[in-house]
Amino acid sequence: MNALRDVLSASDNIVFFGGAGVSTESGIPDFRGEQGIYRTKSRYGYSPEEIISHTFFMREPEIFYDFYKSTMINQEAKPNKAHLALAKLEESGKLKAVVTQNIDRLHQMAGSKVVYELHGTVHKNHCLDCGKFYGLPAIIEAAGIPRCDVCGGMIKPDVVLYEEGLDSRTMENSVRVIAQAEILIIGGTSLNVYPAAGFLQYYKGNQLILINQSETPYDGRADLLIREPIGEVLGEALKI
Repeated sequence: MNALRDVLSASDNIVFFGGAGVSTESGIPDFRGEQGIYRTKSRYGYSPEEIISHTFFMREPEIFYDFYKSTMINQEAKPNKAHLALAKLEESGKLKAVVTQNIDRLHQMAGSKVVYELHGTVHKNHCLDCGKFYGLPAIIEAAGIPRCDVCGGMIKPDVVLYEEGLDSRTMENSVRVIAQAEILIIGGTSLNVYPAAGFLQYYKGNQLILINQSETPYDGRADLLIREPIGEVLGEALKI
């Protein structure tokens, strides 16, 4: 913890790259952990991976939305100490950006301003026919398949589903800030999801800090490796 505090206090060019483990302390289940979404048996006769694919969304939107609303939207979740600590680091001028694989917007709720959402967010949705944008209430309040109030087209979440590519501008910004960072903190991610995990190859900075409860392919490259819940670690480091 002292080493982490020393690194954070000495730099004003820090970038954070995070995954589902950042939000599990807010009560949001991850995808691949022991209690993760992928290990739950679907009551629909399809695997969770199949349901949240582009093909399945277009073919069986009613089943998709039933699963999506019950499993992937957590309206009660609040930012935890990890989110609050990162927002505090940004406010102090030390943290330049958050690059996240999460879709819950908890970083922004905590106060972070520069957040690159690699996999999109549940809080943005659009009509597939006319392109009108909708917030989360349009999904939550809809009975069955959410429809556009202008043209009647089906509304799709701006979440990256299987078979879909990442947004090019978000990818470019994420790679840019990682490449320019002096300190890179990786937290709450197994680093097994590509192409996002591949972005780390662009990091050429001075200190790689890895905070994750399980092993990752980057453990051997870390200058500082902490195997504890990231909310507890960052919360203690920044006195949250």
